[in-house]
Amino acid sequence: MSLENLSLRAQLRVDRLPLRLATLALGLTGYGAGLAMIIRSALGADPWDVLHVAVAARTGLSIGTVIIAVSVLVLVAWIPLRQHLGIGTLANALWVGVAADAALRVIPEATTLGGGIGLLAGGIVLNAVSDAVYIGAQLGPGPRDGLMTGIHRRWGLPIGPVRLVLEAAVLAVGWSLGGPVGVGTVLYAAAIGPIVHLVLPWVTIAVRGPGVGEAGRAPHVKSPDRPVRRRRGAPLAPGPGPSAAPESPP
Repeated sequence: MSLENLSLRAQLRVDRLPLRLATLALGLTGYGAGLAMIIRSALGADPWDVLHVAVAARTGLSIGTVIIAVSVLVLVAWIPLRQHLGIGTLANALWVGVAADAALRVIPEATTLGGGIGLLAGGIVLNAVSDAVYIGAQLGPGPRDGLMTGIHRRWGLPIGPVRLVLEAAVLAVGWSLGGPVGVGTVLYAAAIGPIVHLVLPWVTIAVRGPGVGEAGRAPHVKSPDRPVRRRRGAPLAPGPGPSAAPESPP
């Protein structure tokens, strides 16, 4: 698996752009829906949403609006990692919050333990798979995942452990602000990194370099200045013109 750090200009020219855009939209929508399921489980929120819910409760803003605002702040941490802003970065910063608010409007809060467990389990899996899907589109990670992939690319650290450390740090801040911490929070923090690490190689759309053919190989091009060797006994090919001298016999 190879994750490229493409500039915005390179992303606009990358191969299979329509497929990448569709994959990106699918992943971001699923990510927003997944986090809404976790919140509605009433068993705790994922670490980032512990912070988002706490800030929303203190400010009166919707959770989606807080997600968008936090996204902008997180982008500042990209500067030392030399991450490129991309199509996926901007789409993530705007669309996840919108998708989350939309899902929260239609998903009721769980009223039984069984319903809560179902929402929690489904939300964790959907969130993790969607996370890997939109990262794999290689149109730039979202603000939060840019921290993860930036650290992975800059220092070569495994994505799973990096994700786990980042989530734990955010959880501590959200908890101190009164965010909803519960068993779901612990399960999410423990499961999300390994699931993303497992799924990402299967959904990553590799970036084909310049001159790479449809089969993933660079096309063979003969040099016009390189002489072509003839096997012994093979007939002479016609020369380029009257000035061509015949080849001496073997």
